[in-house]
Amino acid sequence: MQKLNPFVDERKKSGTAPLITFEELYAHLTPDQVSFLKEFREIDPAVVGGASRRLPAPAPDTRFVRLDRQAVLRDGKSIRMDTQFLPAAAHAAYTRMMAAMEPDLGKRLLVESGYRSPAYQLYLFLFYMPKHSYSVRETNRHVALPGCSEHGSPAFQAIDFITPAGINGEDQPEEFEELQEYGWLHARAGEFGFSLSYPRGGESAFEPWHWHYEE
Repeated sequence: MQKLNPFVDERKKSGTAPLITFEELYAHLTPDQVSFLKEFREIDPAVVGGASRRLPAPAPDTRFVRLDRQAVLRDGKSIRMDTQFLPAAAHAAYTRMMAAMEPDLGKRLLVESGYRSPAYQLYLFLFYMPKHSYSVRETNRHVALPGCSEHGSPAFQAIDFITPAGINGEDQPEEFEELQEYGWLHARAGEFGFSLSYPRGGESAFEPWHWHYEE
């Protein structure tokens, strides 16, 4: 991670971190480190439990829409969010859904996390492992293994929502669950092709902010 963090930080600054490839990750590592990551990628999700399963990779001709003008309000200041990407079909559905939510509630949700390449997902999984005592099984309850994340599969494209006030539920899921926007999603998101991915009581941790789109 000492070698990868500076590279990923630079890609975040340019707004292209979600599109990182495995080849770009590997270019910063020793052959032994590359071998370790390749073995890590082969972990069977069924062995570590949770709801993980292998998902289809994006097609080579997948067209992504770049979102780089989003901002949240924190301590009275407008803070620009990291650039996000969505496959064109998911972006169109999200846009229609927010156009329906706004007249109903006078509110809309932003995209805190959209498409994340399998390589970027691998980096994130390793990044969060220390928070979960380096346990692959426990980390997998909160961050999907590379190749198993809906964020990296346009066929099941995930969106992690956040309010313009910065409420995302990450530390307190109930805070997001209590939002009017969450109730609206439960009532109407299906009309636009979206479903809640990790409901309460499932094998994975409850994530009321995480919804996926299927055409």
